[in-house]
Order: sequence, then C-alpha cells, then structure tokens
Amino acid sequence: MPYFRLSGFYLFYFALLGTLLPYWTLYLQWLKLDAATIGWLMGILHVSRVLAPNLWGWLADRTGRRVAIVRLGALASWVCFLAIFWQTEAVGIALVMALFSFFWNAVLPQFEVITLTCLGENRSQYSRIRLWGSIGFILAVVLIGWVLDWLSIEWLPVMVLGLMILIWLNTLLLDSCTDRALSEEAGGSAIGPILRQPQVIVFFLVCFLVQLSHGPYYTFYSVMMQELGYDRAEIGLLWALGVVAEVVLFAFMPRLLERFSMRYILLVSLVLCVLRWSLTAWLPERLEVMLFAQCLHAATFGSLHAVGIALVQHYFSASTQGRGQALFSSVGFGAGGALGAVVAGQLWSGWGASTFALAAVVSVLAIVLTLIWIYPDKAQQNDG
Repeated sequence: MPYFRLSGFYLFYFALLGTLLPYWTLYLQWLKLDAATIGWLMGILHVSRVLAPNLWGWLADRTGRRVAIVRLGALASWVCFLAIFWQTEAVGIALVMALFSFFWNAVLPQFEVITLTCLGENRSQYSRIRLWGSIGFILAVVLIGWVLDWLSIEWLPVMVLGLMILIWLNTLLLDSCTDRALSEEAGGSAIGPILRQPQVIVFFLVCFLVQLSHGPYYTFYSVMMQELGYDRAEIGLLWALGVVAEVVLFAFMPRLLERFSMRYILLVSLVLCVLRWSLTAWLPERLEVMLFAQCLHAATFGSLHAVGIALVQHYFSASTQGRGQALFSSVGFGAGGALGAVVAGQLWSGWGASTFALAAVVSVLAIVLTLIWIYPDKAQQNDG
C-alpha cells in the first residue's frame, strides 16, 4: 500500500485548507472589503463544490482515469491562482477564486476513491491516512499564524500558491497505485435508484445542514477572535487545537466504528455540534470555553466526516463511488458551505457572535432528521 504517497496528498491538501479558512478572510479584510462582500467571496469556494465534483465524478466513473483527473485538477488550480497577484477589487478576486476552486474542488472526492481503492480490504484504515490531512492543517494554521504576525498579510497569496504547487507535485508520485485505480469498472452504473431512496436523500440533507452550520465558523471565526483582542498566533493555535482533537479522533475511528453503529456516532456528533455552536455564540471572550469548544471539532468535523465517508461506501456501489463521493462533497461542503458563508456574511454586521446561535438551531434540525430517517442497516444494498 503506497501509504506515504497517499498521506502526503492529504498533508498538503489540508495544509492549504488550513491556510485559506482561517486567514483568507483576514486578507480580504486587509483589502478593505466589507463583511457582506467577504461572505459572498468565501461562498465562492463552496459554490464551486456544487458543480465541479459532480462533473469530474461523472467523468471519472465513465473513464476510470481518476489519477489523471486528480493531476489535471491540481495543475490547473495553481495556474489559475496566479492571477490573484494582480487583483485588488472584489470582482477580480471573485473570478480568480471561482476558477481555481473549480479545479481544486474536483480533486479531493476522486482522491478519496483512489485511497479507498488502494486500501482494498483494509478500508477501515482510511482514517489513519486521512489524519495526515489534519496534521497538515495544524501545521499550516500554527506556522502561518506566527509568520503573519511577523510579515504583512499581503504575503498570504504567496504561501497559498506554494502549497498548491506542492499538492500538484505530490500527485505526480501516484504511479504505484495508478494500476489499481484505473482497474475500476469504467462506464458506471445508474445512480438514480440509489438517490431515490428516502434514507439517502435525508443523509445528503443532513450533510447539507452540518456544513450550513459551519458557515459562521469558516467565514468569521478568525475575524471575531481578532476583534475580541486575540492575536493571529493565538487564533492559529485555537484553529490548530480543533484539528489536534480531530487527529486523535481519526486515530481511534476504526475502533469506534467497530464498537458503535454509524447511526449512534452520527447522533452523538450532532449533539456535540449543538453544544459547540452554543458556546461559541454566547461565551467567545472566555478563553477556557473556546479551548473546550475547539476540542469539539473532533465531533463536528472529524467523526461526521469519517461516518459520512463510510455511509457513502455503504449506500453506493463500486461503479458509482466517484459520483457518490462527489455528491457528498458538493451537497455538504459545496451547497451547505456556500449558503452558510453567504448567510453568515449577511447576518454578521447585525448579529455578530450570535450568528453561531443560528448554527446551533440548524444542527438541532439535523438531529431530528437523523432520528427519524437514518437507519443504515435498513438501507437497500447496491452491489453495482
């Protein structure tokens, strides 16, 4: 198993995410853009996840050439991003973000399929490869937070470009697992019968609501903490703490999946989601409370992501995996994340930290839907 080559991709990919999510809003703020504009711009990163993963997922299932698609997406991402160095207005920045994210968001869902294909019967070990993504995120938020306290925030695009190039270079090392990835059945089975199952529909709706609830966090958490007097290094450490908790969760996830049902883990994670956003809404100035709330990222992202990947594997057949993973990305991180960013941008000027209370309400709705509809053991199995 090409463990280090697979892990390296996650390391760099999520290091880039750990650079964009906490600090890109600060860069946009440095360019004198208002909260509503920042919300729309950050929403672009998510909107492209609605279309791009499904287009590339369909192409990958039809051709079986997942590695080639991953390489193309990684290359086109940094080539498109080069234009950001000449943009200072919202329209130009929006165009660049739309272009690079269209290709960047095509990469991860197909790489997930490559990873699971390479693991074969050892798919339960997925979380131990994926945790390197969390490590990359931690390194990025901590180190870049320190660097940005020393350098001007205007250097952030240079750091983003460097990470994009590292992602692309890593994709060139995937030869050892290419044969297995390309040996998947090309052509693809019909996905309609799977998507018409009520349980599958509700699963994607829950994914949408979970990412919708993360909108204020991914868009304005750093801004809020900076306004409360935290410096950039401290903000980076708070982001990193959440992902450290996520790493620990990923390390133990195989055991948790063996001991508890996916439904049980999903419900507990959603309850902790409500708790996290409630604490962030009402007590953001209390450092000890924020430290605890950030630890809950292990549940609100870590376990929900791992269970989501497992449920896609459960609901979708081998020949529809590319489209299944693409939908998981586009419905949740795409549509949910985009709407969350835009709504947070519209509400932030008037609501401030109380916007997180709305995120808690959205999480409650996800709990209700899960209690009523999500029973993986009763789902119709699809052998493709």
